[in-house]
Amino acid sequence: MGVIPADLRMRWRSRSERRALVIVVGGLVVFVVAVYVAVVLGGGALTGQTRSPDAGLSILATAVVALLFDRVQAWLNALATRVARGGRSSPYDALSRFSSSVSGAYAAEELPARMAMVLAEGTGAARAEVWLSVSGALKLAATWPPSAPAASTPPEASGKAGQVGDGRWVQPVTNRGELLGVLRLQERAGQPLTPVEEQLFAGLAGQAAIALRGARLRAELAGQVAELSARAVDLRASRERLVDTQDDERRRLERDIHDGAQQHLVALAVNLRLAETLAARSPQRAADVLIGQVTAARQAIDTLTELSRGIYPRLLADDGLPAALSAAAAASPVPVRLSAQTTGRYAPSIEAALYFCTLEALQNVAKHADARRVHVTLRERGELVEVLVEDDGRGLGEDAVVEGTGLASMRDRLDAVGGRLYVAPAPTGGVAVRGLVPAQRASRVVA
Repeated sequence: MGVIPADLRMRWRSRSERRALVIVVGGLVVFVVAVYVAVVLGGGALTGQTRSPDAGLSILATAVVALLFDRVQAWLNALATRVARGGRSSPYDALSRFSSSVSGAYAAEELPARMAMVLAEGTGAARAEVWLSVSGALKLAATWPPSAPAASTPPEASGKAGQVGDGRWVQPVTNRGELLGVLRLQERAGQPLTPVEEQLFAGLAGQAAIALRGARLRAELAGQVAELSARAVDLRASRERLVDTQDDERRRLERDIHDGAQQHLVALAVNLRLAETLAARSPQRAADVLIGQVTAARQAIDTLTELSRGIYPRLLADDGLPAALSAAAAASPVPVRLSAQTTGRYAPSIEAALYFCTLEALQNVAKHADARRVHVTLRERGELVEVLVEDDGRGLGEDAVVEGTGLASMRDRLDAVGGRLYVAPAPTGGVAVRGLVPAQRASRVVA
């Protein structure tokens, strides 16, 4: 009659599945016999035909069995699951449910969690985990049950499948040789996986490639969105700091001009006016006053020169970045070795950003690093210009200054020209400060 479905033929290999088989097959036999007795014999007794079965009643019994067979079988399957598997889905059912999941029955963002749930319920594992390969690293995407303790370490991305000890199983998910993720199970104590459940584990991994590829793309996109959002916040804060710094610098220049250059120029103007007044009455005295103004004019020039150095160094404007960095290295209290591997000139904003960031880094070394020497490297890396300041000081320890107004100013300068700042431990044991900016060539040299 074909009463034994394909999923039951897969269950004989374990005791619980054989028990489920007995429940379903026995129930179906009882159902068929009961229908026959009730319809054929019972109907015959009512019509008085007890010696031979009535053909019409036999056809009716067969029709009743055909109509109710699938419903009774489904009910018996559920009963067998509750009795023989403690309420867990059979491996076949689990595989069917997962097939419907990846075929579009559930939202894409729910697939890792659905996958972990189906995997745990189908195998009876204590914990099921779905790991995604994102940017070359495995990241936990879903765990079932959700209350299970968090995984302490990710699985190895070695591509090996099977049991890895202590009741733990792993199954890589690959597509055309590319690792998309890893499925991991933890058996319940004293309940190892059956051969059928092992096949289910491998079968789910075989169907999971499309789902994990989509989940990985979403995770990478979410990471990029988060990075761009953080970048936007940093950029907004940087712009605000730049505005504040410009306001402070403008006030400082106003004060320095008022207290320094303006005083010299006012005095020079007053004395020149005095010489003009004396010229008609006392030419000799007027000449003496004019001679004295040579020194006053030189002092005013020196004051203005000092102010202009704080705005844009003359050496940087005239001779370029390597020459300006060489002068800064020579003035550093810590011995500096400079390696300049660039050609030509860059835009003034690019050169100024790299120059002042290097100065700030050298000042941080002198103040905080307790270093014996510093290596400054200036080089081109494709479409970027890099300046790298490495010291052999005490490094990024608890007492080291890792972040402050100096580094914030460096970040702001590089952000303003489309660059980035990185701070990390140096191979020499100290700190490596790296600035990267676009290699924008100069259309003209600052005069």
